[in-house]
Amino acid sequence: MMKKDYENKQVYFIGGGLASLAGAVYLIRDCDFPGKAIHIIEEMTIGGSNDGAGNPEQGYVIRGGRMLNDEAYENTWELLSTIPSLNDPDKSVRTEIREFDTAHPTHAKARLVNKNAEIEDVMSMGFDLSDRLAMAKLIITPEEKMGKARINDWFGAHFFETNFWYMWATTFAFQPWHSAVEFKRYMIRFMHEFPRIQTLEGVTRTPYNQYDSIILPLKKYLDQYDVDFKMKCTVNDLYFKNSEDITVTAIHYTREDAQGVIEIQEGDRVIITNGSMTDGYSLGSMTKAPVLKGKGNSWKLWDKIAKKKSGLGNPSSFDDDIDGSKWESFTVTCQDSRFFDLMEKFSRNKAGSGALVTFKDSSWFMSIVLAHQPHFLNQPENVNVFWGYGLYPDKVGDYVKKRMSDCTGEEILTELLGHLNFENDREAILKSANCIPCMMPFITSQFMPRSLGDRPQIIPEGSTNLAFVGQFCEIPDDVVFTEEYSVRAARIAVYKLFGINKEITPINQYQYDIRTLFSAFITSYR
Repeated sequence: MMKKDYENKQVYFIGGGLASLAGAVYLIRDCDFPGKAIHIIEEMTIGGSNDGAGNPEQGYVIRGGRMLNDEAYENTWELLSTIPSLNDPDKSVRTEIREFDTAHPTHAKARLVNKNAEIEDVMSMGFDLSDRLAMAKLIITPEEKMGKARINDWFGAHFFETNFWYMWATTFAFQPWHSAVEFKRYMIRFMHEFPRIQTLEGVTRTPYNQYDSIILPLKKYLDQYDVDFKMKCTVNDLYFKNSEDITVTAIHYTREDAQGVIEIQEGDRVIITNGSMTDGYSLGSMTKAPVLKGKGNSWKLWDKIAKKKSGLGNPSSFDDDIDGSKWESFTVTCQDSRFFDLMEKFSRNKAGSGALVTFKDSSWFMSIVLAHQPHFLNQPENVNVFWGYGLYPDKVGDYVKKRMSDCTGEEILTELLGHLNFENDREAILKSANCIPCMMPFITSQFMPRSLGDRPQIIPEGSTNLAFVGQFCEIPDDVVFTEEYSVRAARIAVYKLFGINKEITPINQYQYDIRTLFSAFITSYR
């Protein structure tokens, strides 16, 4: 399709997350597609799961923190190298992030903390011979032979008590019952991170939260091209042509309690983010626990269309086991620096270093991150914000004898202060802090055990105008739960839908680099 053929052609993105924003940029930048003919339909506000919201009075919220990586985010960096910074239009977002990360490098000195509030020595991975053999077997076994195997199908009990597991699991949010295939992909894709997992030196950090640092610059770029954003608009269904192929004929939506239909004309394209890791989330407060919700509209839409046509995936592998995919995060807004000062003294990390601290003996398996301040564009100098999460929200706490999922923000913060032995400052910290918990029923749904075909191809076989992007489409060898997966999917979708003959930055194959392999081997014997 040449530029002259774009007249009256429209592209509809369903979902307003990173994948859709990236796809819109690729359409404008690489296809010369008119911005006003690009429509991004989102039921909430722009940004998808890359959120960052709030203020110092009511408290800030980030549902999740994201690890970026210089070596493994090939298309993300290429994209952001062409997006101007909000603060300096002569500088790209990529350059801005690189400069910030260079000036504020991550080097965790308190990666694991035990039940006595003591920092553990984590230079040793803690593997025994059976752990090493199981890891080697996992790496060389083809995915098609692994099926729906779980991580704990491959490794014995000892493996889940190693320093490696405590660090790898909390860096990437793996559970023992998650997919062995996804775990294998991570081991290969981030093999270069294995030797430095104890310091997290490979984590690339953004100046602010990812919404302010990545989403807002993308939004501003798209606004300059008059891209149409339809917010507070819920897509309920897609209608298909009654034929053997996959051709979307209409989008059914609800907006402001009114229902409507968008007719899809010949030459139009529909690009859908199927599923969402933050769908159905719920916020609590200092005095109220969040509630556990079920499927939201993102999952309901995928469930609905998958029943209509073969080749559109199997969402039940991802959205039918909330107990297996949920965990709880919390964002703490502090009106003074007391907690940050105490953490700097305790961890030996500079306050706001961005280093992950995991309480490995915590029944909630709790971790916290103190990012560089300010973490929000509108954050005052005297306010500090940090983020944390518990991977086992249904376990009873060690200091607060309640399940994390039943706890208020005050109780979650009390549990954290207990693990740090900050009892002398507890009352003062609680008085000046606002802890907002967030329950996310599908936050690791993309890691749930799956079979080949459960994730649809980006362009399903037989599709004439439909593509899938986001965390629940299939990209061979790449790893979900990353910004890169969404960006790469968007680039593939746009290039294939419009016949663009340009290179998509390939995956760095570190598993074939002899130095990386040797370093990983040595690390396994530390």
